[in-house]
Amino acid sequence: MEFTGLHSTSLQNNEPSLFDSPAERYVKARQSVQRFTLVQLGLAIFSKENSNKYVVHSYNFFLFPSTLGIRDVEFTFSASSIQFLSHYGFDFNKFLKDGIPYMNEVQEKILKQHLLAGTWKVCSTSCADRDVLKKAIDEVTSWITAAKEEDTMILQDLNGYHMLEVQLVLRQALENVWTEPLGDKKVMVKKVSPEQRQLLENSSYDHCQKKLILLSARGFTNLFQILVKAKKPLVGHNMLMDLMHLHDKFYRPLPESYEEFKRNIHNLFPVIIDTKTVTKSVQKKCLFPRVSSLLEVYAVLCSNLNPKDPPCPVIALASGCSRYAEKKSPHEAGYDAFLCGSVLLMSAHLLLCRSTDGAVDTEPSFSQYLTVLAEHVNKVNFIRGGVSSINFSGEDAPCRHPPALVVHVRGWPVLTERQIYQEFKARCRFDVRRLSKNQFILLTNKHKHVRLVLRDYRHHPHLQVSVYRHWRHSPSVNCLLQISGIVALWSLLAFALGGARSC
Repeated sequence: MEFTGLHSTSLQNNEPSLFDSPAERYVKARQSVQRFTLVQLGLAIFSKENSNKYVVHSYNFFLFPSTLGIRDVEFTFSASSIQFLSHYGFDFNKFLKDGIPYMNEVQEKILKQHLLAGTWKVCSTSCADRDVLKKAIDEVTSWITAAKEEDTMILQDLNGYHMLEVQLVLRQALENVWTEPLGDKKVMVKKVSPEQRQLLENSSYDHCQKKLILLSARGFTNLFQILVKAKKPLVGHNMLMDLMHLHDKFYRPLPESYEEFKRNIHNLFPVIIDTKTVTKSVQKKCLFPRVSSLLEVYAVLCSNLNPKDPPCPVIALASGCSRYAEKKSPHEAGYDAFLCGSVLLMSAHLLLCRSTDGAVDTEPSFSQYLTVLAEHVNKVNFIRGGVSSINFSGEDAPCRHPPALVVHVRGWPVLTERQIYQEFKARCRFDVRRLSKNQFILLTNKHKHVRLVLRDYRHHPHLQVSVYRHWRHSPSVNCLLQISGIVALWSLLAFALGGARSC
């Protein structure tokens, strides 16, 4: 997917941090998902044609929130995200003008209620929308006075919901017209008798029937529900935000509960595979260079890394998608989806060959690939956190990261978290959190950074760095120890005074 933004900077303390537990990160990401929307979704369908060949049909869906209903949808743009998309040639006009509508279950329920009550409308409030409607109505009213029954005319250049709204307005205003969409942004208008109009209204072919209006408004959500029913393995790369947007935009608004979110996603898609977690495993087990982007991983796997015997599966793009074989299109959602599935198959083949020391069937089945990938199924990569992945089919693993460091500031004025971060940034990257007035906790995901800082700051005149010990450095533990000490002192004093009186 491509989005209008990733992490909202207008929300306080919303940046991802190494201090985040999966539940804490979910709360942060949920706020961002509610503010931003997705602009493009890529879907690549891998079908096994014969024993060792997969044919790929890859699709790009430009998406735009449904404007058919009583409430308008609001979303935010991040300047850096828009700049990023623009750099890779994203077609913003197609997103805004021709984006396919979608809605979640809550929005659909509201629209159904308004359709039944006859109180629904299209959220077209701009001058441009009104001009389109006025132009179409003027053309028809000028034409109809001289037209005979069965005469027709064509209205052109109608985008999206304009086609629906023009038909409904014309039918409501004129009893002797009938309308039909022709496709290619055209609507046919036909002069008819009142009797013929009534027959047409009761016809199952009327494109303005309430059930067809609902079908049109649901747009991409119809395909989402087909994917849910299919229960095929869903493959993505660094796909936590993708899953959150799928839930929020096409299923239901994201719940407050992190565990409920995990349960819902697992019910929708029982088999999820994140190629980021798979390739991290490949990097550990094989002679695999350190690369980060999906395109780089794909390029490495397409090199001589995979064994030739048995050969890696043949991955062929279908005829309508052949441009992806001729030209790289990074960050075009359909191309990234193609890369994702390809990386999965090639990584699985590599892992299977290693696990069996080359004793693999000449043409391995997909079920064999799933078996070798079993430890990664439903484990979604967790970026910069205390756990490596989120488990959608069970409990998350305990947080594991290098020991935290505590920095004690001496002889300097009060410093901020930002100033501490800048102090250590030249050597390595730490996340910083204030512990007390002159103490800060540093957290990194690399053991070598811990060793480096402990060595380099051993004799620093103003910054004392040591390994964080909860019993020693925690303010709450220190407070408890102080209270316990006071209570013990008073008890001892009371005992001593009581003993003296008895003497």
